[in-house]
Amino acid sequence: MTEATSLPEDEVPPLRRVEAAAYVRRKFNISCAASYLMRLASIGGGPSFRKAGRYPLYSREDLDAWASAKIGPKVKSTSELTAFRAISAPVSP
Repeated sequence: MTEATSLPEDEVPPLRRVEAAAYVRRKFNISCAASYLMRLASIGGGPSFRKAGRYPLYSREDLDAWASAKIGPKVKSTSELTAFRAISAPVSP
């Protein structure tokens, strides 16, 4: 058992960028590198974070929400996925 998992949930420390990327890879099996999170922090589209001096800190809740939003719905075939994408695509004026 790691130190972070043995603490009460409100006392679990936030993750630095390298740890955050490892957390996303481990928990969601999504390719994620610290350099990718750094790029997203500059251009937008990444998980929310706070800064402590020069270090970005990510909460597990924010990483979970961001990674979950990147994962598509459960489908039983690729045609089902195509139909879902057609329904959820924004309509152009």
